[in-house]
Amino acid sequence: MNFEFRHLPVCQRTANRATATIAAAMFMAASLTACVNLTGNVGTRNDAARLDAREIVVARTPSTLPTDWQHGAFMEIFVRGWRDSDGDGIGDLRGLTQSLDYLRDLGIKGIWLMPITRSADRDHGYAVTDFRDVEPAYGTLADFDELLREAHARGIGVIMDYVINHSAASHPLFVDAMTSPASPYREWYVWKDPAPTGWDVWGKNPWYASTGGTFYATFGPHMPDFNLEHPPTLEYHRNNLRFWLNRGIDGFRFDAVPHLVETSAKDWNDQPGSYALMAHVQSLMRGYQNRYLVCEATASPTRWAAPYICGSAFAFGTERQFIDAANGKPEAIRAVADYFKTAPLSMATMVSNHDIFAGERLWDQAKGDTAMYRLAAGTYLLLPGTPFIYYGEEIGMAGVPTLSGDAQLRAPMSWTADSASGGGFTTGKPFRPASPNAVTHNVAAARRDANSLLNFYKTMLKLRNTRPSIARGSYDSPIVDGSVMSYQRILGSEHTLLAINYGKTDSVIEVSGLPAHGKMNLLYPATATQFVADSNGRARVATPAQSILVFNVEH
Repeated sequence: MNFEFRHLPVCQRTANRATATIAAAMFMAASLTACVNLTGNVGTRNDAARLDAREIVVARTPSTLPTDWQHGAFMEIFVRGWRDSDGDGIGDLRGLTQSLDYLRDLGIKGIWLMPITRSADRDHGYAVTDFRDVEPAYGTLADFDELLREAHARGIGVIMDYVINHSAASHPLFVDAMTSPASPYREWYVWKDPAPTGWDVWGKNPWYASTGGTFYATFGPHMPDFNLEHPPTLEYHRNNLRFWLNRGIDGFRFDAVPHLVETSAKDWNDQPGSYALMAHVQSLMRGYQNRYLVCEATASPTRWAAPYICGSAFAFGTERQFIDAANGKPEAIRAVADYFKTAPLSMATMVSNHDIFAGERLWDQAKGDTAMYRLAAGTYLLLPGTPFIYYGEEIGMAGVPTLSGDAQLRAPMSWTADSASGGGFTTGKPFRPASPNAVTHNVAAARRDANSLLNFYKTMLKLRNTRPSIARGSYDSPIVDGSVMSYQRILGSEHTLLAINYGKTDSVIEVSGLPAHGKMNLLYPATATQFVADSNGRARVATPAQSILVFNVEH
């Protein structure tokens, strides 16, 4: 089959890839916009009809969101599995737009859209074939624009996955690069001839033989890595980002940032060039008002969260500690209490996500123990950082054990007890089986139960949304006393004390660092309980077994 895409002209370069530094690449990129103007069509073997690679000029549209919106909780949403509006069995953007009131009422302040761009697999989504268009099954760019308008009207920001490290092997640029070493797009990807030796990335050789050489692909031959040290490649991505920012997107979750630049067989992870590239992206983002950037980096997440690099990064490792602490494990309780002593308060937290390497769904890890479930959830929803709730977590949705790998985590959202429709997800045949506990754990049932997990999440998020000290305050006086962790959050004149008893017995703890004779009035649970500190700012606080206590501290 013959298809076309818009051709990007070859630019003359003054240095080859072997000698160009990442700093030089960044400097050159700013002056290479001519390299991405449209000049015609080139036939390819790719099924993406036309690739938009125009230069995009910054259009600074003011943000309508509150300046601190990104400190609220996010919902991570797999659009394919969220809600189907047209009965084809696949979730779509209109289905998400139709359910924005549910997210607003829950207390969500941000949405992270897993990949919605055109992809080769049309499910997983990270093998991108067009960085400037929506996956057809999800809708159109007009549907995306409508989602943004409606979300913003409800005070909800929207960020989307951006995959800068690689494309699909069927991306038009790579298809052309495969045809010949003389292809004008050969340098857009990482090629070597002869094949390098001695490489081992997660037990595999990342170099794959092809026409006239070998190409590098961190995640397998179906997703070849871009050569981000090639200025036109970097400028292509800069323009892609502007394309979405100009439409009003509120930020991005950047995928796999430690793998952007590989130096050698030994140095292929977390290289200086990768940090420099994301600092470059952060600089671009600062040209837009009130935007948010969060990075996926499993090896050294706190370093990636530096303000001049990503600003925020997922706190990988803590998801396991939150769950182990909820199980009463002393070393995990200590680790949770200590984490934000040194980690940036901008870290992004979670208890699970779309990747199986981050763990099963919380319901499965808790083995249906709702007391433990609430402790784990309450822990990360009230700590510093930006919490990310994985869709369905708020109702106790289970994974699908009959599916393998990541698919078991990406079942249709359970809206009702009707398993045949994927839990009320579609009027047609769902693309994937419903969660095995959809009959009992679904939105409709949870709304009717005052003690449901859904209502617990609403309460936790209401505390976060109405107490600025919880959302944006300092992290002070963390104490671990047996199975109880306590800490304080302060912002301006607002002072909050939080205590979590992970043990199965009641406990009385001593809290210090309080104002002298300060009064502590219990906000959650809502009772008339009050404690008073002594002249040294100490108080003894009774904590029931497996409980979360939140106090307003009066000076």
